[in-house]
Amino acid sequence: MLSKTTDWIITACHTPTRHGQTLESTRIFIVEDEPSIAQTVQFALQTEGFATEHFPTGSACLAALSTGTPSLILLDVGLADGSGFEFFRRIRQITDTPVIYMTARDAEVDRVAGLEMGADDYIVKPFSLRELVARVRVVLRRIETASVATAGASDVFRIDSVRRQIHYHAQPLDLTLHEYRLLETLLSQPERVFTRGQLLERGWDDPDHRLERTIDSHIKSLRNKLRRIEPQADPICTHRGVGYSLIPDA
Repeated sequence: MLSKTTDWIITACHTPTRHGQTLESTRIFIVEDEPSIAQTVQFALQTEGFATEHFPTGSACLAALSTGTPSLILLDVGLADGSGFEFFRRIRQITDTPVIYMTARDAEVDRVAGLEMGADDYIVKPFSLRELVARVRVVLRRIETASVATAGASDVFRIDSVRRQIHYHAQPLDLTLHEYRLLETLLSQPERVFTRGQLLERGWDDPDHRLERTIDSHIKSLRNKLRRIEPQADPICTHRGVGYSLIPDA
């Protein structure tokens, strides 16, 4: 493992904000315990119009997530209060916000492990600020594109992937993380029948297939929340012995 040092060089970038567009509504959490690195990354992102918040520890980031959700998280792997990989798992228990690892670990096994855990990207120090900003834009654009594509699929449901929120008949649903992931999965392919095992794989970070029946209780809770908005509708279909599907306009 490479030791962290403040002597590594980052190439600065001064790419203008696209069409003068302000991105201040796009908030990025920077979880980095090396002040000089954090300040440099903050400067680069703020120059591009992004709003940023810096957290020197993973614990501070987790505390902030309990009160608000950013558009993206830049997460150092070698934090003073623990492994970034472990904090990633804990972040995923709270939110599906996109995460890009920043780390001095350049071994292939570390990159693969980080991506297989579900991170959206992985950038190795020392890196160019131009490259970092480009990767941030790519991840945000991918999330935004997915949100727009899904939003156009139905007049009944609308998914805001950036804010991790689903609207039903123009009203926001108050969903737990697992409920959000389940409903998002069902909406991703309307009318497709997903087995309990498939839903468990997509909704839980460490799925234990002995607990497949927990899907039923979460689906029941989802149905109750949908019926509070539209009592006569029942868009989630049960396929006995198999799983569930969703008909958006039902």
